[in-house]
Amino acid sequence: MMRGRFAPTPSGLMHLGNARTALLAWLQVRAAGGSFILRMEDIDRPRSKPEYAARILEDLRWLGLDWEEGPDTGGAFEPYVQSERTSLYLEALDKLRSSGRVYPCYCSRAELMAVASAPHGLASEGPVYAGTCRSLSPEERMEREARKTPSLRFAVPAESMDYLDLAAGRQHFPPGAGGDFIVRRADGILAYQLAVVVDDAAMGITDVLRGWDLMDSTPRQIWLFRALGLVPPQYAHVPLLYGPDGERLSKRHGSVALSPMREAGVRPETVTGLLAYWSGLLDRPEPVKPSELIGGFNLSLVPRSPVRVGERELSLLTA
Repeated sequence: MMRGRFAPTPSGLMHLGNARTALLAWLQVRAAGGSFILRMEDIDRPRSKPEYAARILEDLRWLGLDWEEGPDTGGAFEPYVQSERTSLYLEALDKLRSSGRVYPCYCSRAELMAVASAPHGLASEGPVYAGTCRSLSPEERMEREARKTPSLRFAVPAESMDYLDLAAGRQHFPPGAGGDFIVRRADGILAYQLAVVVDDAAMGITDVLRGWDLMDSTPRQIWLFRALGLVPPQYAHVPLLYGPDGERLSKRHGSVALSPMREAGVRPETVTGLLAYWSGLLDRPEPVKPSELIGGFNLSLVPRSPVRVGERELSLLTA
C-alpha cells in the first residue's frame, strides 16, 4: 500500500506553494487508496515556532485535506514531530560513524564561502565542499579538535547517481555531485538530510511528492538510505509556482499566505480550484473540493515547467 507524506517546516505561514504541494501529495495517495502522513520537520529549533505548526494544521484542514497519522492524531510511528525523534537520528549517526561514512570537519563558514563563487552543481544546497578535512591525519585532527568543535560530514562515494523521478523523469547526477555534506552541525543540530531519511524509513514512506527546489537533496538522501541499509522511497518533484513578479511564491510573499485568506473569509474551494488549475487538473479556475479531484488525478497532468501565477488569478483570493 502506498504511504505518502507532507512534511512542512513550521518556520512561517503556509503559502500557496506549500498548499499546492500538499494537495498534490494528498491526491497521489488518495487516488492510490493509500495512507497520508503529516510530519512536522522542526529539527532546526531556532527557526521553527509552535504557533506556525498550529496554523499549518488549521490551514490544511480548512482546505479539506486529512491524514491518517500526524502530530495531532498519533499513529503507529509516533511521534510525528522531528524535534521529538532525536534519539533515532543519533542512532543512525552512530551507525554512519561505525561504518566510516562520516568524518569531522573543522572548516569555518568563511572558509566555505570563499569557494562559493566557483561554478558548482547543487547550487541550492550551498557551495560544494572541497573535501578539505576528509583526508586529515589523526595528528591534524587532534590539533584542530583542540581549537574547534567540528561538524560531521558524510563522505559521498565517487559514483554517479541515477534514479527515475515519477514527475521529472530520469535524473542523473555525476560522481561526487554536491560534495560531502553535513549531517551534524558544529552546534550539535542534526541536519535535515539525515532526519528526513531516518523518518521516511521508520514511517514506511513509499512515495515522496515534493517541490522541484528539493531535487538537489535527492541524491544525498539516497546515499544516506544506502549507507544505512535502507530502501529509499519513489520521488516525484513538481515544478514550483512563481508570482506575477517572476519570483518564486514563498513565505516572503505575504499576500499568498493561507491564514490571512482564511481569516478574511475566502472560501477554501476557491483556493483548491486555483491550485488544481495551476496543476493541470482543471481547464479553468473554479471552486472545487479536494475530494472531487481524486477520481481524475494523474501525475502526468501536472506541468513539467514552472507555473507563472497571474494578478487576475490572485485577485480571486480576496473575500
